[in-house]
Amino acid sequence: MILAPSILTADFLRLGDQVEAALAAGVRWLHLDVMDGRFVPNISFGPLVARALRPLATRYDAILDAHLMIVDPERYLEEFVAAGCERITVHVEACTHLHRTVQSIHALGARPGVALNPATPLGALEEILPEVDLVLVMTVNPGFGGQSFIAGGLDKVARLRQMLRARRLDAVDIQVDGGVNSETIGPLRDAGATVAVAGSAIFAPDRGVAGAIGALRAALGERR
Repeated sequence: MILAPSILTADFLRLGDQVEAALAAGVRWLHLDVMDGRFVPNISFGPLVARALRPLATRYDAILDAHLMIVDPERYLEEFVAAGCERITVHVEACTHLHRTVQSIHALGARPGVALNPATPLGALEEILPEVDLVLVMTVNPGFGGQSFIAGGLDKVARLRQMLRARRLDAVDIQVDGGVNSETIGPLRDAGATVAVAGSAIFAPDRGVAGAIGALRAALGERR
């Protein structure tokens, strides 16, 4: 299972050091939670932070994975790709013309993903699944880090995996974001998730980044 640390809960006074600690521990995905204060009740950061992290990611051959929790995301796709984001995920709920937005991500040379809020049914994905590389299942209501896992997310991941298999789309990644920790990551992997976004479980003030990553890997039965 791929670990994708969310920098949202990192200490921004030490962002470079904490991100490098995660990369040195073997992480090769960095998850950027972009919030505009409109689609979600919080404001985070924009393409400038992605651009600042790009040289560090390049040094470790890591991916910048932008999760755009913003209205009208199509207005900013080019900026995030230019800043070095190889993967761009937009919300079904935020896109009036989702297919066009996904096509635009493809045209810019990035890999598109679509995200679903907890209350959005999987049926909203049926027509777009063949066009995307990743589906992000939110297991908390988006907007803030450190929230508790919504239990229904586990069943949703399992049903999504069944949907992908039925359509012979097994190569599509299922990413989960929200409440991912040592207790939830194993069941999520078993349900069919392939990418785990973790914020407070990695950038925890009471232990080092490498130790936190090791604990998540141990929960998956992997070597530290």
